[in-house]
Amino acid sequence: MRIGIGYDVHQFAPNRALWLGGIEVPYESGLLGHSDADVVIHALCDAILGAAAMRDIGYHFPDTKGNEYEGIDSKILLRRVMEMIREKGYELGNCDITICAQAPKLNPFIEQMQACLAEVMGVAPDQVSLKATTTEHLGFVGRKEGIAAYAVALIN
Repeated sequence: MRIGIGYDVHQFAPNRALWLGGIEVPYESGLLGHSDADVVIHALCDAILGAAAMRDIGYHFPDTKGNEYEGIDSKILLRRVMEMIREKGYELGNCDITICAQAPKLNPFIEQMQACLAEVMGVAPDQVSLKATTTEHLGFVGRKEGIAAYAVALIN
């Protein structure tokens, strides 16, 4: 068994869709990034890759490769990460993700995100734990400047 941790943060930006955990969440702005800026999936990819000692998503899917990953759906990256660890003989045991967002309220979307992530990874929904919290108006998250996500993943 091996464990990895991932962290990602993106700032809010106007005129972008808000993608979290593989689903579009209705909100007045989205997150700024080279891809769709899904902080949940990015943190999860880093946790899985870290558990397998395979570096991070920036190494495997760099934003310096022209348009190759520009605007890419992060679910595609997560599928590729799962293929990569499976090629090395690993399988996901479980993952646990915390989203830090002052806004929007994410509780109504947690189960949908959980189901989406499980489907993309080819695992059972009970292998994916997902929760959201605020920072009680502290820091950049509390000022509604962006969203952060933490993830841990256990692979066997």
